[in-house]
Amino acid sequence: MKIKEIETSRINEVDFTNLEFGAVFTDHMFSCDYINGEWVNPEIIPYQPISVSPASRVFHYGQACFEGMKAYKDINNKIWLFRPDENYKRIIKSSLRLAMPEFPENLFFEGLNNLLKLDSDWIKPGLGNSLYIRPFIFATEGSINATEANQYKFMIICAPASSYYSGEVRVKIEKSFSRAAKGGVGYAKAAGNYAAQFYPTTLAKNEGFQQIIWTDSSNHEYIEEAGTMNLFFRIGNKLITAPTSDSILDGVTRKSLIQIAKDQGIEVEVRPIKVEELIDAAKNNTLVEIFGSGTAVVVLPIKGFGYENSKYELIQKENSWAIMFKNILNNIQYNLIEDPYNWTVEV
Repeated sequence: MKIKEIETSRINEVDFTNLEFGAVFTDHMFSCDYINGEWVNPEIIPYQPISVSPASRVFHYGQACFEGMKAYKDINNKIWLFRPDENYKRIIKSSLRLAMPEFPENLFFEGLNNLLKLDSDWIKPGLGNSLYIRPFIFATEGSINATEANQYKFMIICAPASSYYSGEVRVKIEKSFSRAAKGGVGYAKAAGNYAAQFYPTTLAKNEGFQQIIWTDSSNHEYIEEAGTMNLFFRIGNKLITAPTSDSILDGVTRKSLIQIAKDQGIEVEVRPIKVEELIDAAKNNTLVEIFGSGTAVVVLPIKGFGYENSKYELIQKENSWAIMFKNILNNIQYNLIEDPYNWTVEV
């Protein structure tokens, strides 16, 4: 693997106490090309613009997917990844759904580990600090023929991160627009999934909400997930989350929280949940908590939600499961406690 280091780092220009999520990037990036049926030219080079043809099929037919990962630094300056094997499996799953070639596992981790070691100073220790990692693949072949491409580029870029959301978060249950349909690409981290949600999310923001809760595309009867998060509902003494499907992303944080909850003796139900059930629980005060989960947000308590013309507020509980789960997960990710699940991997 070719490695070309930057001459002068930009790290001293960055205010790590005032980071905008995803707007500042580290000194280097990993790149590899798919040409003539094989992955070639793996390299780590200084972060810079890339050159592609205006006819690249990614621009015309949307062949692109990505992953979201994080690296953490503990108090001994050791770098840790959290369940990176799951991210690798998912980007392969996403790639195949979009008719893109599999990226080799050994090359994925070799490129990732070398990149993190090279830019290790960008990973700051301390709870809340991390390095967000964005692997992605897209079609580069210069042709507007409406078929899958024959050339692709795989890349990894990294951005130092702190908290993704700040302030109180409220969500709107959507009953008109849909995020994904059965048989579609909802389970893949396809770039187009996110482009399609921007407009309805903007409408929700204009109404005072920060995110959307998506419902099934058939009848808008069942809750699926939020725009950037899987969802959990604490109703009574049960934790409920929708099952994964071809329209719901199989979140790495989601499956981790399910395991942690079970080990805490909490009854977990993975089942479809109707909007009507959630409304009833809010009205009879059995809805205790709603929270989202994801790589960027980790665990995010949701203060309230809206449906049609009604709004429902939740009273924060002292024994919040969301806060407990986040503390346990962070302690594992930052190597503050022994990892009983072997989820963390040292770089």
